[in-house]
Amino acid sequence: MWRVRREQAVLKILGALVCAGLAVYWWVEGDLRGVILAVPAAVLVGAMGLRDVLAPVRLAADESGITVVHGFAGKRHVPWEAIWDIKVDVRRRWGIRSEMLEIDTGDYLHIFSPHDLGTSPTEVAAVLRRRGT
Repeated sequence: MWRVRREQAVLKILGALVCAGLAVYWWVEGDLRGVILAVPAAVLVGAMGLRDVLAPVRLAADESGITVVHGFAGKRHVPWEAIWDIKVDVRRRWGIRSEMLEIDTGDYLHIFSPHDLGTSPTEVAAVLRRRGT
């Protein structure tokens, strides 16, 4: 079972509260541009934090297959037979290495970042490949 780290969810919620506080402050001060920036930021970061609280487990594997988060906080079970490919997309840009786990089921491409999994996508892919065989 791979999940979002609890600290990340807390930081997102705190960030949303800070943005909301700034929006109120700028509203009182009469700074419309600040409000226009802070309100969407509060909503977006708050929604991301809420998703982390409602669906912290992004990927789970068992004998019958995997369960992935689908949509905002829904779940979808995928049997091992329906998984076409499990790979890790590694890219380097500006000296920074990034990894994304890709699980191809034919109909859907489920993509997970290290933040979604709480660990390296390369390690998760290795575990999934061993379990799926």
